Formats: sequence, structure tokens, C-alpha cells
Amino acid sequence: MTRQEIEEKVRNFLIEDLEIEEEKIFDDAKLKEDIGIDSLDFVDIVVIVEKNFGFKIKPEEMQGVVTYSQFCDYIESKLNK
Repeated sequence: MTRQEIEEKVRNFLIEDLEIEEEKIFDDAKLKEDIGIDSLDFVDIVVIVEKNFGFKIKPEEMQGVVTYSQFCDYIESKLNK
């Protein structure tokens, strides 16, 4: 899966499943502060990522993930193992 395909899937589930406004989603957008993802949203994201990408998110691996771009980096790194 290409980086563009990953970003497209992530953007789509943020908009459709979590009802995030599209203009809030950009590379340097902070997941919590800019996009507005809270701990309950994160539970949904874990399920959605597993369904869409086929792996489970481990909370300890998400420690340094702050921005949308870093989140996509994380997914890309898991898919390219």
C-alpha cells in the first residue's frame, strides 16, 4: 500500500467514522489539539485501523505520535514490516 493510499484511508475514516471536519486534517495537525481526537475516539481508531489495515495498534508504540503525518508514518511502518 502506498503512502497516498494510507493517507486517503486515514482521512476517510476520520471524516466518515469520527465526523472530523476535513479542513482540520493536514500533515502537521496535532491529533488531540487540532483534530480533536480524544481517548474515546482513540478506542474507535484502534478498531478501525485493525479493520482497514489488518494490525492492532499498541498504545506504547503511539507514545511519540502527535501529528496526523506521524500517525500515517506509524501505519506505514507497520504495513512495511
